[in-house]
Amino acid sequence: MTLYPAPLARLVQELSRLPGIGEKTAARLAFHMLKSNKDDVLRLADSIGKLRQAMGLCRCCFGFSEVTGENGDGTLCGICRNAEREADKICVVEEPADLIAVEKSQEYRGLYHVIHGTISPLDGIGPDALRIKELLERLRDGTVKEVIVATNPTMDGEATALYLSKVIKPMGVAVTRIARGLPMGGDLEYTDAVTLGKALEGRREI
Repeated sequence: MTLYPAPLARLVQELSRLPGIGEKTAARLAFHMLKSNKDDVLRLADSIGKLRQAMGLCRCCFGFSEVTGENGDGTLCGICRNAEREADKICVVEEPADLIAVEKSQEYRGLYHVIHGTISPLDGIGPDALRIKELLERLRDGTVKEVIVATNPTMDGEATALYLSKVIKPMGVAVTRIARGLPMGGDLEYTDAVTLGKALEGRREI
Protein backbone atom coordinates (compact mmCIF):
# COMPACT_ATOMS: atom_id res chain seq x y z
CA MET A 1 0.00 0.00 0.00
CA THR A 2 2.81 2.44 0.81
CA LEU A 3 4.02 2.33 -2.81
CA TYR A 4 0.81 4.03 -3.97
CA PRO A 5 0.05 7.74 -3.70
CA ALA A 6 -2.37 8.36 -0.82
CA PRO A 7 -5.61 8.76 -2.89
CA LEU A 8 -4.84 5.60 -4.86
CA ALA A 9 -3.90 3.69 -1.71
CA ARG A 10 -7.23 4.62 -0.10
CA LEU A 11 -9.17 3.41 -3.14
CA VAL A 12 -7.27 0.12 -3.30
CA GLN A 13 -7.85 -0.39 0.42
CA GLU A 14 -11.60 0.21 0.12
CA LEU A 15 -11.99 -1.97 -2.99
CA SER A 16 -10.10 -4.82 -1.33
CA ARG A 17 -12.78 -4.93 1.37
CA LEU A 18 -15.33 -6.15 -1.19
CA PRO A 19 -16.05 -9.91 -1.20
CA GLY A 20 -13.81 -11.82 -3.57
CA ILE A 21 -11.57 -8.80 -4.22
CA GLY A 22 -7.96 -9.10 -3.08
CA GLU A 23 -5.34 -6.35 -3.14
CA LYS A 24 -4.10 -7.24 -6.63
CA THR A 25 -7.59 -7.17 -8.14
CA ALA A 26 -8.37 -3.98 -6.24
CA ALA A 27 -5.23 -2.37 -7.66
CA ARG A 28 -6.17 -3.41 -11.22
CA LEU A 29 -9.62 -1.89 -10.78
CA ALA A 30 -8.14 1.30 -9.36
CA PHE A 31 -5.66 1.64 -12.25
CA HIS A 32 -8.49 1.01 -14.72
CA MET A 33 -10.44 3.89 -13.17
CA LEU A 34 -7.42 6.14 -13.43
CA LYS A 35 -7.18 5.43 -17.16
CA SER A 36 -10.94 5.70 -17.77
CA ASN A 37 -12.89 8.74 -18.89
CA LYS A 38 -13.31 11.14 -15.97
CA ASP A 39 -17.09 11.43 -16.49
CA ASP A 40 -17.47 7.62 -16.38
CA VAL A 41 -15.60 7.45 -13.09
CA LEU A 42 -17.67 10.29 -11.60
CA ARG A 43 -20.90 8.53 -12.63
CA LEU A 44 -19.68 5.35 -10.94
CA ALA A 45 -18.74 7.25 -7.79
CA ASP A 46 -22.12 9.01 -7.76
CA SER A 47 -23.99 5.70 -8.16
CA ILE A 48 -22.06 4.12 -5.29
CA GLY A 49 -22.48 7.17 -3.08
CA LYS A 50 -26.25 7.25 -3.52
CA LEU A 51 -26.83 3.48 -3.33
CA ARG A 52 -27.62 3.24 0.39
CA GLN A 53 -29.67 6.44 0.29
CA ALA A 54 -31.75 5.39 -2.73
CA MET A 55 -32.36 1.74 -1.83
CA GLY A 56 -34.53 0.33 0.93
CA LEU A 57 -36.76 -2.67 1.54
CA CYS A 58 -40.22 -3.24 0.10
CA ARG A 59 -42.73 -2.71 2.88
CA CYS A 60 -44.60 -5.86 1.87
CA CYS A 61 -42.09 -8.56 0.83
CA PHE A 62 -38.90 -6.96 2.28
CA GLY A 63 -37.00 -7.37 -0.97
CA PHE A 64 -35.09 -4.45 -2.48
CA SER A 65 -37.04 -1.33 -3.40
CA GLU A 66 -36.45 2.35 -3.92
CA VAL A 67 -36.58 4.55 -0.82
CA THR A 68 -39.41 7.02 -0.47
CA GLY A 69 -39.94 9.59 2.26
CA GLU A 70 -37.59 10.97 4.85
CA ASN A 71 -37.74 7.94 7.13
CA GLY A 72 -35.95 5.73 4.62
CA ASP A 73 -38.83 3.29 4.14
CA GLY A 74 -39.04 1.52 0.83
CA THR A 75 -42.13 1.69 -1.32
CA LEU A 76 -43.76 -1.42 -2.79
CA CYS A 77 -41.40 -3.18 -5.18
CA GLY A 78 -42.33 -3.83 -8.81
CA ILE A 79 -43.28 -7.45 -8.11
CA CYS A 80 -45.64 -6.60 -5.24
CA ARG A 81 -47.23 -3.85 -7.37
CA ASN A 82 -47.78 -6.18 -10.33
CA ALA A 83 -51.47 -7.16 -10.40
CA GLU A 84 -50.69 -9.97 -12.88
CA ARG A 85 -48.66 -11.95 -10.33
CA GLU A 86 -50.30 -15.01 -8.73
CA ALA A 87 -51.37 -13.62 -5.35
CA ASP A 88 -52.22 -17.06 -3.93
CA LYS A 89 -48.55 -18.11 -3.83
CA ILE A 90 -45.66 -16.76 -1.75
CA CYS A 91 -42.08 -17.93 -2.22
CA VAL A 92 -40.01 -17.50 0.95
CA VAL A 93 -36.29 -16.81 0.51
CA GLU A 94 -33.48 -15.90 2.87
CA GLU A 95 -32.10 -12.74 1.23
CA PRO A 96 -33.08 -10.22 -1.48
CA ALA A 97 -30.37 -11.65 -3.76
CA ASP A 98 -32.15 -15.02 -3.56
CA LEU A 99 -35.39 -13.39 -4.72
CA ILE A 100 -33.59 -12.08 -7.79
CA ALA A 101 -32.09 -15.52 -8.44
CA VAL A 102 -35.49 -17.24 -8.34
CA GLU A 103 -37.00 -14.54 -10.56
CA LYS A 104 -34.31 -15.16 -13.17
CA SER A 105 -35.51 -18.76 -13.51
CA GLN A 106 -38.70 -17.40 -15.15
CA GLU A 107 -40.59 -20.40 -13.73
CA TYR A 108 -42.38 -18.59 -10.94
CA ARG A 109 -45.14 -15.97 -11.22
CA GLY A 110 -46.24 -15.64 -7.61
CA LEU A 111 -45.18 -13.24 -4.86
CA TYR A 112 -42.20 -13.34 -2.50
CA HIS A 113 -41.28 -12.85 1.13
CA VAL A 114 -37.69 -12.27 2.27
CA ILE A 115 -37.04 -13.33 5.86
CA HIS A 116 -33.47 -11.95 5.96
CA GLY A 117 -31.55 -14.90 7.31
CA THR A 118 -32.18 -18.30 8.83
CA ILE A 119 -32.87 -19.71 12.26
CA SER A 120 -29.48 -20.51 13.77
CA PRO A 121 -29.48 -21.43 17.49
CA LEU A 122 -25.67 -21.66 17.57
CA ASP A 123 -25.48 -18.02 16.48
CA GLY A 124 -28.31 -16.95 18.76
CA ILE A 125 -30.69 -16.26 15.86
CA GLY A 126 -34.27 -17.29 16.59
CA PRO A 127 -37.52 -16.82 14.64
CA ASP A 128 -38.12 -13.41 16.23
CA ALA A 129 -34.94 -12.07 14.63
CA LEU A 130 -36.31 -12.79 11.13
CA ARG A 131 -39.23 -11.43 9.10
CA ILE A 132 -41.39 -14.45 9.94
CA LYS A 133 -43.98 -12.53 11.94
CA GLU A 134 -44.61 -10.31 8.92
CA LEU A 135 -45.02 -13.40 6.73
CA LEU A 136 -47.66 -14.87 9.04
CA GLU A 137 -49.50 -11.57 8.99
CA ARG A 138 -49.66 -11.72 5.18
CA LEU A 139 -51.31 -15.14 5.40
CA ARG A 140 -54.13 -14.18 7.74
CA ASP A 141 -56.63 -12.93 5.12
CA GLY A 142 -56.80 -16.31 3.37
CA THR A 143 -55.66 -15.11 -0.06
CA VAL A 144 -52.47 -17.20 -0.05
CA LYS A 145 -53.02 -20.92 -0.65
CA GLU A 146 -49.39 -22.07 -0.92
CA VAL A 147 -46.11 -21.02 0.64
CA ILE A 148 -43.03 -22.26 -1.24
CA VAL A 149 -40.02 -22.43 1.07
CA ALA A 150 -36.88 -21.69 -0.93
CA THR A 151 -34.33 -21.35 1.84
CA ASN A 152 -30.85 -22.58 0.98
CA PRO A 153 -30.16 -26.34 1.35
CA THR A 154 -28.01 -25.93 4.45
CA MET A 155 -28.54 -27.14 8.01
CA ASP A 156 -29.92 -23.74 9.05
CA GLY A 157 -31.97 -23.48 5.85
CA GLU A 158 -33.56 -26.87 6.51
CA ALA A 159 -34.26 -25.99 10.15
CA THR A 160 -35.93 -22.77 9.03
CA ALA A 161 -38.04 -24.64 6.46
CA LEU A 162 -39.26 -27.09 9.09
CA TYR A 163 -40.11 -24.26 11.48
CA LEU A 164 -42.06 -22.42 8.78
CA SER A 165 -44.00 -25.58 7.96
CA LYS A 166 -44.85 -26.03 11.64
CA VAL A 167 -46.25 -22.53 12.11
CA ILE A 168 -47.93 -22.11 8.69
CA LYS A 169 -49.76 -25.43 8.23
CA PRO A 170 -52.20 -24.82 11.13
CA MET A 171 -53.36 -21.72 9.20
CA GLY A 172 -54.70 -23.97 6.43
CA VAL A 173 -51.99 -22.96 3.94
CA ALA A 174 -50.08 -25.60 1.98
CA VAL A 175 -46.31 -25.50 2.56
CA THR A 176 -43.97 -26.86 -0.12
CA ARG A 177 -40.19 -27.05 -0.36
CA ILE A 178 -38.25 -26.55 -3.58
CA ALA A 179 -36.88 -29.85 -4.91
CA ARG A 180 -33.32 -31.05 -4.45
CA GLY A 181 -32.15 -29.60 -7.70
CA LEU A 182 -29.73 -27.53 -5.64
CA PRO A 183 -26.47 -28.84 -4.19
CA MET A 184 -26.36 -29.25 -0.42
CA GLY A 185 -24.50 -26.31 1.07
CA GLY A 186 -25.05 -24.17 -2.03
CA ASP A 187 -26.51 -20.66 -2.27
CA LEU A 188 -29.46 -19.65 -4.47
CA GLU A 189 -27.64 -16.48 -5.49
CA TYR A 190 -24.98 -18.47 -7.37
CA THR A 191 -27.22 -21.19 -8.85
CA ASP A 192 -27.92 -21.16 -12.59
CA ALA A 193 -31.42 -20.31 -13.83
CA VAL A 194 -32.16 -23.75 -15.33
CA THR A 195 -31.37 -25.58 -12.07
CA LEU A 196 -33.52 -23.15 -10.11
CA GLY A 197 -36.37 -23.55 -12.58
CA LYS A 198 -36.32 -27.35 -12.26
CA ALA A 199 -36.17 -27.07 -8.48
CA LEU A 200 -39.30 -24.91 -8.48
CA GLU A 201 -41.11 -27.31 -10.82
CA GLY A 202 -40.31 -30.27 -8.53
CA ARG A 203 -41.24 -28.66 -5.22
CA ARG A 204 -42.85 -30.94 -2.64
CA GLU A 205 -44.98 -30.63 0.44
CA ILE A 206 -43.18 -30.59 3.80
